[in-house]
Amino acid sequence: MDEKTPLRKRSAARHTARPPAASPAAGSDVRASDADRDRVAEVLREALAEGRLDADEHAERIEAVYRARTMGELRPLVRDLPAGHPEAPLPGRSASAAHGADGDNVIAVFGGASRRGRRRVGARTNAFALFGGVEIDLTEALFERRELVVNATAVFGGIEIKVPENVTLRGSGSGIMGGYDVEARESADPDAPVVVVRGAAVFGGVEAKAERGKRLRDLRR
Repeated sequence: MDEKTPLRKRSAARHTARPPAASPAAGSDVRASDADRDRVAEVLREALAEGRLDADEHAERIEAVYRARTMGELRPLVRDLPAGHPEAPLPGRSASAAHGADGDNVIAVFGGASRRGRRRVGARTNAFALFGGVEIDLTEALFERRELVVNATAVFGGIEIKVPENVTLRGSGSGIMGGYDVEARESADPDAPVVVVRGAAVFGGVEAKAERGKRLRDLRR
């Protein structure tokens, strides 16, 4: 730009060359993924087990987690907890779980919900029952991944999970004034799918077991 260019035009040119300022609230509008919701639910489960949240608070927040659509809706749910950072991967989570995309949410609030029959299942299923019941029947499922994680949280409700008797079933969780029962079993076939159940039961019940007589025909599908 030469010396003859008017001062007003030079000032306008410098102004238009500056990059636009980023909006500080833009991150709140980012759509939440299933992995984001799983991380927040895990933080809430740990807070319940440690006594930081009571049963009513936990139930209210868990319901909000699985209805949240953006990161801005998730952050307030764990802001007052030590591990309340939805963006940070939690200890013990695999890279595939932290970045996975294929999941299914089964929610029953004052009612019932189920998943059964011949259908494809991915890497994760989130089950939440509040004054209701959830049934997840995997005896005819087509496993697309070697491992399926079922996050099961029951508050004044019940969750029942059925698996074929020739798959591996593992679990971890806690029952707080409720029952949390996973009948663990290891398949004799090293290529068999692995179903991992984890979560909590508060004044409710979570039960996972193999269904006798139900077997996957092709473990290497």
